[in-house]
Amino acid sequence: MAETREREQRFSDRMSDHEALMWNIEKDPWLNPSGAGLAILEGEVDEEHFRRTLRRAVAKMPRLYERVVPGLGRLAPPAWVPDPEFDLDYHVRRLRLPEPGSDRQLFDLAAQLYQEPLDRTRPLWRFVVIDGLDGGRSAIWSLIHHAVADGIGQLRMAEMYQQLDPDDPVPEDVDLEGIVAAAVESHHAKQLGGDLTDGFPATVGQSLAHLVRRELGIVRRVAGEVIIWPADPQRARDTIDGAVRAVSSTLGALTGSDNEVPGGSPLWNERSRHRRLEHVSLPLDELKAASKRLGVTINDVFLAGLTEGAVRYHTDRDVEVDAFNTSFVLSTRSDSAVGGNSFTPVPVQVPGAEMLLAERIADIHERLAAKRESMSTGGGMGTLSGVANLLPTSVITSAARAAAAKIDFATSNLRGAPFTLYVSGARVLRIVTMGPVAGTACNATALSYVNSFDIGLFVDPVAIDEPGDFRDAVAAAFADILEL
Repeated sequence: MAETREREQRFSDRMSDHEALMWNIEKDPWLNPSGAGLAILEGEVDEEHFRRTLRRAVAKMPRLYERVVPGLGRLAPPAWVPDPEFDLDYHVRRLRLPEPGSDRQLFDLAAQLYQEPLDRTRPLWRFVVIDGLDGGRSAIWSLIHHAVADGIGQLRMAEMYQQLDPDDPVPEDVDLEGIVAAAVESHHAKQLGGDLTDGFPATVGQSLAHLVRRELGIVRRVAGEVIIWPADPQRARDTIDGAVRAVSSTLGALTGSDNEVPGGSPLWNERSRHRRLEHVSLPLDELKAASKRLGVTINDVFLAGLTEGAVRYHTDRDVEVDAFNTSFVLSTRSDSAVGGNSFTPVPVQVPGAEMLLAERIADIHERLAAKRESMSTGGGMGTLSGVANLLPTSVITSAARAAAAKIDFATSNLRGAPFTLYVSGARVLRIVTMGPVAGTACNATALSYVNSFDIGLFVDPVAIDEPGDFRDAVAAAFADILEL
């Protein structure tokens, strides 16, 4: 059986406007847009097998040995270039939990690892193999920057080091160092060789061409008005003000926020850089059966269960909420290629009043259907992102913080493998995701795998000061839904 499943790779040498926006806002660590994954394994991975498999994966996927180089000012997004100092040992580490090696210890370590920022001068990923879990288990924690891939893209990239057969032999080693060195030499030849069309003049030309290609007229107006500022300063200021408003709208969409919509939890107002990981697991077959009985989608039930849990959390504290401000991710991916970003965050407000579970599910079903119907998948997000990328980072991050602060919980629902996976001989038991909080109170990301539907509740514990109670409320809500 083949060691890995091969997929087409579609990476550009330059970030899209959408990816560049996420790169820019991450300069504010409060707004980290990247997600992480925690694969819990039966047994420990074979170190030699894992290292060789990973070396082969990196060799096949240049993005994993490339670093980011800024574009020419704000005219073009950053570019990806081979890192001449690439060191696999820097990106892959191994730790052991102290006894007793509980899931709580694992989740706390995962949250701590997430809070350590990626080095923006190196390739944007990090793996940690974690041994010492009780029952002889282990785990692999992984973080890949959102500029490299969205959630679906990361799942497909993970296929590069996963196997379908636990008895796959140790793969032959590859000359990874030689491959990276050749890529570096090729890049230098283009930039510094005799062909000036691949050097600085080309960079300028590409940057200007990128600016011209931007779809939204305001982008061209911003650039033009800045140039004529001395002749008509008021006109220029008005244009810039319009761009700032567009940025606010864009970042509101990225975080699922709507500045014009009131509501939201009165308890979950504070924000911090602290993170706590909680976990709720459901049997996928029972979830599918409940969705079918109710005539709705699994995603409808997912959001309804989270909302019901949030309502119960507040009811236990004698707090009434008119409505919660949430968001869900609409994938615009149309192929099976690895990497890249193809998604649109969609804001949706859900009722906070107590009601029958079946009524809440039906209500959310209608709201989500209406939102999907109204959304365009034609790439408008990237267009507006082009506006944002022309503006100072401080403007972008302040707008992003304001937009994210209005969100009670962001959601994402990912479809994983329906069959058993292995990592270097160890069976993958479950995968818990850590979706980007990025200034919201909580990110709830679900991942289906075999017959498990695992929800990672990645919480800002300053916003939701009793994360365990919130987890219990969500788990109880889903338990009741499965009985409907």
